[in-house]
Amino acid sequence: MRFDGRVALITGASRGIGRAIAEAFARDGAAVALVGRDRAALDETAAACRAHVPSERVRVCVADVADAAAVESIVAETLEAFGRLDAAIANAGQSEDALLLRLKPETLDRMLSVNLKSAFYLASAAAKPMMKQRSGAIVLMSSIVGLTGNAGQSAYAASKAGLLGLCKSLAKELGSRNIRVNAVAPGLIETAMTEKMPAAAREHLLKQVALGRPGTPADVSGVVTFLCSEDAAYVTGQTIVVDGGTVM
Repeated sequence: MRFDGRVALITGASRGIGRAIAEAFARDGAAVALVGRDRAALDETAAACRAHVPSERVRVCVADVADAAAVESIVAETLEAFGRLDAAIANAGQSEDALLLRLKPETLDRMLSVNLKSAFYLASAAAKPMMKQRSGAIVLMSSIVGLTGNAGQSAYAASKAGLLGLCKSLAKELGSRNIRVNAVAPGLIETAMTEKMPAAAREHLLKQVALGRPGTPADVSGVVTFLCSEDAAYVTGQTIVVDGGTVM
């Protein structure tokens, strides 16, 4: 599939799944707006993308997506630079484990802000130009933990589960304008976040994976680009699980 002339905005593009998504879009010809808080890491993602598209088709946007005004500004800057917005990927995420009785209010607030509220902000800002275009795709990055729950991850699970309800609601709201909204729920993927898992917990989870291996960021990015392509023109309001057969 090709995205020549199309524009994709990816939050959490600094590394891991977000970087893989950005590279996949660039590889298929899209202009990309890369959003994150780590300028150095974003520059590395940008360099990888510029191996596939001209330099001026890659923009680096340093911002905290938990700030609604910052997200509005990023979308506005993307439109000014590229003239349109075809795909918005709400990939920014954060995980901090804590049992319920040890969960600090500030931890809960941050988890909901970064993982859930930021997706509201991005969808709201992106929907405006997409409605004028009468086309567009929004993808929300959830997790299998949002489907199953997990002890010690109540805040993370709640934030990721919230994305699934948001996905279905927005699909119904925006479908008449030919804007599709879907969610992706990865399982155990080799990223910096999963590298922090205790070895015993990692081994326990790996035993539940039918394919017998952890996934890679590329396993997820291929699904995201599919959902934003014309091949998925009749797919909306869905959650695609990418977990090697962990949840069945």
